[in-house]
Amino acid sequence: MSQRFFVKPTFPLAIRWMVVAMVFLACSQASLPSSVIAAEGNDSVIKNVFIILMENHNWSQIRGSSQAPYINNVLLPSGSHAEQYYNPRRIHPSLPNYLWLEAGDNFGILDDRLPSINHQSTTDHLVTYFDNAGFTWKSYQEDITGDVCPLINYRQYVPKHNPMVYFDDVTDINDPNSEYCIAHVRPYEELAVDLESGAAASYNFITPNECHDMHSCSIREGDTWLSNEVPKILNSQVFQDSGALFITWDEGVLFSDGPIGMIVLSPFARGNGYSNSIGYTHSSTLRTMQEIFGLTPFLRDAENATSLSDLFAVYP
Repeated sequence: MSQRFFVKPTFPLAIRWMVVAMVFLACSQASLPSSVIAAEGNDSVIKNVFIILMENHNWSQIRGSSQAPYINNVLLPSGSHAEQYYNPRRIHPSLPNYLWLEAGDNFGILDDRLPSINHQSTTDHLVTYFDNAGFTWKSYQEDITGDVCPLINYRQYVPKHNPMVYFDDVTDINDPNSEYCIAHVRPYEELAVDLESGAAASYNFITPNECHDMHSCSIREGDTWLSNEVPKILNSQVFQDSGALFITWDEGVLFSDGPIGMIVLSPFARGNGYSNSIGYTHSSTLRTMQEIFGLTPFLRDAENATSLSDLFAVYP
């Protein structure tokens, strides 16, 4: 009769299985940077986010202004808005605030110089989180050609209002021919095509040119632009099914911190003119983006921020 021989394990069985489990977990997460944990699927009712950045006005200049009839007579009665939304304290001029919306910090930058000077090597910023978690993103910029990565001023386009091009992993370190940048930073006119075809990205960052964003032209000019362009988003199937639109300003007038405007429109927003007096900053918007798509850890100051969840009836 044959004998069976068993080798006595040198470690208890439970410990050996623990080691196997740890190795498996490490391998399964190898495709993601250690700094990014993506939720298993996106359970949020919101699948497509749009954010429009306007410029350099306090909320007191916009709310109730006869120069902004579309904002006051159409958007505010139908959406939700914040009465106490500020740019980060003493963070000026434009570029530091755009960087904050993308990464939760201004990296010590307090000027508007081009990416050739102010570019950042970190990969810990929002659109890279989206990429690593399998979500899509685009930055739609008015007045760019779409033929190059837009690293310099052109017509009324300025890089300081396009934070993505300040990150080396987006631009292949300031390469105007970066295929990745060109694929993701597109002329604003393409948004309408993408909405019509149902090809809108998960995250859509929209910057009007320096006239239409109220930077160099009047409040009425910016309000008119919004009245022409916002309905294209609101009437799209992707927005009506699963969208949320955020309209905000980069900073207060004359280097004040605000309060500035934050308007939210969505099938899932409280809407009907709802407003609150909760204290928010750009970190709140960044945290909201991360909560909607289940992206952690929170980027820098977003960890300490209150999200915009109160402006929604269903969240995230």
